[in-house]
Formats: sequence, C-alpha cells, structure tokens
Amino acid sequence: MAGLIGEHKAKTDAKGRINIPSALLRQLPEGAVDKMVLKADIYKKCLILYTTEEWDRQIEIIRAKTNSFNPKHADFIRGFYRGTAEVKVDTGNRILIPANLTAYAGINKDVYLFGQDRKIEIWAKEVYEEHTLSAEEFAELAKEIMGGDLPLL
Repeated sequence: MAGLIGEHKAKTDAKGRINIPSALLRQLPEGAVDKMVLKADIYKKCLILYTTEEWDRQIEIIRAKTNSFNPKHADFIRGFYRGTAEVKVDTGNRILIPANLTAYAGINKDVYLFGQDRKIEIWAKEVYEEHTLSAEEFAELAKEIMGGDLPLL
C-alpha cells in the first residue's frame, strides 16, 4: 500500500458519524473499510484511524517490546489499548465515532482528516487550529529533525 496522503475537511452528523472523503477511501487497500481500528492518540487530542493491517503491525511492535508480567509494561499496554474501538465504513462512507472518543478529541461538528502514511489522523477543527505550526516553525522543526544539510526532494 502506498502511503496515505491529503488534508480533508469533514463534518460530523447528529449521530456522531464522520464522512470519510472519497479521496482517502481510494487510497486504502481493497477490503480495508470493512474493519478498521480507531484509537485516541497518545500525544495529542486527536484520533488515529488504522487499517487492520497497520493495527496488526503496531501490535506486533508492542508485543516485541513489552512483557505483560512486568508491571510497568502492563501499565503501558493498558494505556495503549485504552480509547480503542473497532469501526467499519458504512455504505454512506461514514464511520461512527464512539462518544468517549468524540469527547476525548473535542469533536463537535467540523473535523480535519489527514492521511499520514499508514494512518489517518482525525482532529476537531478547533483543536487542530491550536496545534498548527507556522511555516517558519515547521521549517525550524524540519531542520532540527531532518538536519539542515540534507537535500529535500
């Protein structure tokens, strides 16, 4: 699967469903919409939507690095699984966001969906706008993380 890309605006309906833009759906592997995993992000107040293939990959990484008999690891595993839900894209191209995840992410009406390689981030519009870096801030971050001497394509 090629990486997921794109920034998309969407709205929630009265039942808490979000319409997944067709541009994102076309990028997903065949059959992926039948079962996906939605999770509260660890670092920011947003949600992460995974295909089951990517979720399974994430779980294999967790399993390889943790021991459930170690109390600290058990706390991490518990925290990692907290705020997860299995979802399905319905015939109207919508997913139902569980109420606990809607509250966690501060989702009311307007949302942004971002294709980010192997996942889709879902942000409440207001929360996203608070966390957006300016072009200058992003340039500095890119320089810090990627190194100022690396050529960009």
